[in-house]
Amino acid sequence: MKVIIMAGGKGTRIASVRSDVPKPLIELCNKPILQWQIENLKDCGLTDITLVIGYLGEKIKDFFGDGKLFGVNIKYFEEESPLGTAGALFKMNLDEDFLLMCGDVMINIDFNRFIQFHKSHTPLASLISHPNGHPHDSSILVTELLSHGFSAIPQTTHKVISWVVKEDKRGYYKNRVNAGVEIISPQLLQLVREKYAAQGLPFPDKIDLDRDVLRPNIASGRIFAYDTPEYIKDMGTPERFVETEQDIKEGRVHARNLKNKQKAIFLDRDGTINKHIGFLNNPDQMEIIPGAAEAIRLINKSGYLAVIVSNQPVIARGECTFNELEDIHNKLETLLGYEGAFVDAIYYCPHHTDKGFDGEIAELKFNCNCRKPKAGLFIEASKDLNIDLNNSVMIGDSQTDIEAGQNAGCSQVYLVDSNTPFALLNCVHRILGV
Repeated sequence: MKVIIMAGGKGTRIASVRSDVPKPLIELCNKPILQWQIENLKDCGLTDITLVIGYLGEKIKDFFGDGKLFGVNIKYFEEESPLGTAGALFKMNLDEDFLLMCGDVMINIDFNRFIQFHKSHTPLASLISHPNGHPHDSSILVTELLSHGFSAIPQTTHKVISWVVKEDKRGYYKNRVNAGVEIISPQLLQLVREKYAAQGLPFPDKIDLDRDVLRPNIASGRIFAYDTPEYIKDMGTPERFVETEQDIKEGRVHARNLKNKQKAIFLDRDGTINKHIGFLNNPDQMEIIPGAAEAIRLINKSGYLAVIVSNQPVIARGECTFNELEDIHNKLETLLGYEGAFVDAIYYCPHHTDKGFDGEIAELKFNCNCRKPKAGLFIEASKDLNIDLNNSVMIGDSQTDIEAGQNAGCSQVYLVDSNTPFALLNCVHRILGV
């Protein structure tokens, strides 16, 4: 697959770090960020690369040349004047699906997983989404959830149904941020051309990828989101630049690639992260325990994945719908985001064996494999995220949680006092040795 990297930005926010080179040539641990990207692409067998250059573009050409010294083939498209984030694409005669990314983002992912996801749909475009520690000032991708009856856990179709930009008024949301990495079909570009032609408008030179190409075509049902916990970080500010360098030095950038086995800290929800009030069935009841967000923020920076595994019998009892549970989890993710923390995934069991409750969902009343202390949720997470359970940790507030972690084969299991302030934080301190 052809790769196109937009490498023409000035990098005004990070000019204090270095202003004499284009942003993609700013070095992280003695290597330009664009070189880190190219090496990641090469490791995935992606060697046909076009760099779109503009501001100080000759310095990029001088450094990379034809790419052969880096094991790839590089061509250049030079913008004589700024064409926006997509204008160049309409001038390049693209006739096959291509991978598009910006040359100023530190990234290390298994691109082959992403390509496989793209090919499994019939997309106009597939976008990478991921959780981050500042979702409130990022664009959020909302995907479609489908449920086949009261007893079926809703499954995402991965279709993007809404794109919430940072200027939009928003309520509670799932922390899945647009990463700015896409696979795009030339058919999408043609649809944009046809739109201008149908309106009798001249086709503009300067085009914005998000505003003019992707967002207007969400209604087609053919824009998809690929969610990943892998390392993707815009290092466009001095603060994020420093954080990214530290992550490289400590091996977290490469380790997060899903080609590698991951280690996770599994977290119970009620009584561990949020206050235990019994059967929580309304977002208004969701209140994070003091210190819990800081604990999860430490996990995010540690190299461990943060994965919630939770029994939610309120569904089987008929006290909460799947959609209401989604709203509860969205509030949890929103509150964590305001504290600079995020969870990489949430797995829950909606079943319960006890019967006789008014309004209960009979189809969910059975002895399942996912209700803790069984290990089903852990196994599902390990398959999705390539987690090494024997190198992972479980933290919960009940003996059931401890037994679940043991049944899953976690190397360490910890019990925290339910609703005790800073209990989770103190526990994470012990695990990470901080």
